[in-house]
Amino acid sequence: MRKSNYDKCPSTAVEGRAVEGWNEIRETLQNAMGEDAVWAIDLYVGSYVDDFIRQFQLKGRKVVDVRTLMRPEAELRQLTSRFMTDDVLFGFMSNIRIGEYFVPERIEALQRRIDAGEQLIIIGTGAGYVTPEDVPVVYADMARWEIQQRFRRHEVQALGIDNREESPSVQYKRGYFNDWNICDRLKDELFKAGRIRFWIDHNVRQRPKLITHAQLVQGLERTVRRPFRVVPFFDPAPWGGQWMKEVCNLDRSETNYGWCFDCVPEENSLLLDVGGTLVELPAQDLVLWQPRQLLGERVWSRFGRSFPIRFDFLDTMGGGNLSLQVHPTNEFAHTEFGLAYTQDESYYLLDAGEDAVVYLGLKEGIDRQQMIEDLRAAQRGERPFDAEKYVNKLPAHKHDHHLIPNGTIHCSGHDSMVLEISSTPSIFTFKLWDWNRLGLDGKPRPINVERGRHVIQWERTTPFVLKELCNHFEVLSNEEGVMEERTGLHPNEFIETRRHTFSRSVEHDTCGGVNVLNLCEGEEAVVESPVKAFEPFTVHYAETFIIPAAVGRYTITPAKGTTCKTIKASIRPSE
Repeated sequence: MRKSNYDKCPSTAVEGRAVEGWNEIRETLQNAMGEDAVWAIDLYVGSYVDDFIRQFQLKGRKVVDVRTLMRPEAELRQLTSRFMTDDVLFGFMSNIRIGEYFVPERIEALQRRIDAGEQLIIIGTGAGYVTPEDVPVVYADMARWEIQQRFRRHEVQALGIDNREESPSVQYKRGYFNDWNICDRLKDELFKAGRIRFWIDHNVRQRPKLITHAQLVQGLERTVRRPFRVVPFFDPAPWGGQWMKEVCNLDRSETNYGWCFDCVPEENSLLLDVGGTLVELPAQDLVLWQPRQLLGERVWSRFGRSFPIRFDFLDTMGGGNLSLQVHPTNEFAHTEFGLAYTQDESYYLLDAGEDAVVYLGLKEGIDRQQMIEDLRAAQRGERPFDAEKYVNKLPAHKHDHHLIPNGTIHCSGHDSMVLEISSTPSIFTFKLWDWNRLGLDGKPRPINVERGRHVIQWERTTPFVLKELCNHFEVLSNEEGVMEERTGLHPNEFIETRRHTFSRSVEHDTCGGVNVLNLCEGEEAVVESPVKAFEPFTVHYAETFIIPAAVGRYTITPAKGTTCKTIKASIRPSE
């Protein structure tokens, strides 16, 4: 085990100052409103709506709660039912728009009040939609990770639906498949229309912060021109370990940490350092409004405003096995869930204990039907599933790289510290067997044998695994002080990974596409521009960092004259 100066709060500096606290925010907005009769305060779903309504009871102005303009909850549940499905985890990507949530006659009545000159503040999700195009907007944005914490505490409701008593997984499903897409579309429309004047960060309930739209834009533009990191978040797991506590300097009193999302822009946040005040906004905002500079023309044309590369940590050091699982094929993901692509991935071993293993692919000559029957019996609680009878159990060592194209049965075993490199979809894992283990809530975790059996690639047996998926390293160059290796991924996958081992400066080039890297060996390294296009950027052991496509050429140099390793992911050019 080693310690590190891992930075949990990376940020981009922005000029000016931020306004903190409700009193100061209220005063600032009152002054900005001036003679404007109507303002809209639009809220990302997951906000504490009643907080905003209480705080903006301003003298001379009436508050309109957007929820009062919406259709009845029963109608909205019916509207979204085909996308929500009856499954506890999986739905279908919704194409609903915010306008379908409202009663037209109620919006018309609001318009008559506006035309009559009433002094109004319209508050709630959709406030920008229900008001005319000349009405200024204050947008209260939310990090999805904080929304998920509020789901777990049963504190916030969904868009137009009070689902606070439902399980966090069902709340998350509604957010992922429906609500967040609707909010992102509306936020994007308001941004492009130039209606947003201010942004509110209310991720910390008692410490809201306000910045101007110009400050947000400056922060995004500065971020996309240099190396940067998103804000990592850490979470316990039934199989979680102890490695991240030490290396990432986390709360030692917690039972374990299993997950760290270190580069998942759809889930992570960005921090803007505005005059010494840290303002937190979704990293997805950068993907929405700087996609070509961030992703590059080639990647953007292929994936649109979707960040296609994900890095996260899976810590089982001193913990247990992950669930035995399989990811859907592209065809299955598109047909069943409406996704553009599925989750291909790989396990890069940042660290490993002496008896660490990875379960990967099937053994030769197994009885497929018997395996499925045994999984079903285990799901019913009749007997444990004998994983080693059917699945390869392979030794795992530090700096191994195991490739996991979709449809391949797999899981990391205990005493491993995995850097998982994958495509972005985040909840499309079919658990087949969970080792007779309960979730953190004391309940069995959902098992998906019936879905899993439709996507298992049965031909991926031991010879295929050893030849195609395990430590598929290819030395591309080996000069004094620098070795570059191609480490994958599998030809079926669109992500390419390269590992550099270096004791001197290494030259890199984004080649017009976004790069994601992790410093997987060495205490510290410095990323620099050969033409001084950005200030030197220091990264520490185990930190994941993003190099936007717009950066072009860059170098990475060991900060202390030691030998370092980086693992780099990029999108393969289409053939």
